[in-house]
Amino acid sequence: MTTDGPASSSANPPPSRALPGSGVQHRHVLVVLVLDKPGVLNRVSSLMRARNFNIESLAVSHTDQPDISRMTITLHGDDVLLEQATKQLYRLIDVLKVQDLTDEPTVAHELALVKVRANDANRGEIVRIVELYRARVVDISETSIVVEATGTEAEVDALVALLRTYGVRELVRTGTVVMARGSGSIEEALKR
Repeated sequence: MTTDGPASSSANPPPSRALPGSGVQHRHVLVVLVLDKPGVLNRVSSLMRARNFNIESLAVSHTDQPDISRMTITLHGDDVLLEQATKQLYRLIDVLKVQDLTDEPTVAHELALVKVRANDANRGEIVRIVELYRARVVDISETSIVVEATGTEAEVDALVALLRTYGVRELVRTGTVVMARGSGSIEEALKR
């Protein structure tokens, strides 16, 4: 016996809908212009933490404009939550401008200082590797060499991986700083 009525809900459940913010997480790069005041960094990082973003790097510096700082925030999260976090950033009184450069063509660099174990036998070899990666030696002692490297995250990663074979005594990285390619400027957009 067949019926022409609606199909049983257990046979064909309705398609599930994705919840906002439950998408795939990937790397995002935000540039945030803020007033240079005490507590601003804490409020911005607390907002990202409350949204459950893992901040990979955070670089803060002065701009050409007095009393304005620029934050470059590299983090992991999904697109919907990032959009919500960006809207929340604008609610912070000291945030002047937010730019998501995740899918934009950019120039991105970071700085690393690497203290490498060195001795008379391998010092020349280490210096040749450093020169090959267009890095530079900034300090030499009897047992170590301090190397300064700049470049993309991948370029710095590659050099550090080679230097690890000699033994890294200490490593510090600035995190990525990013600027959009072309003539557009977040700072000039702020002046308008």
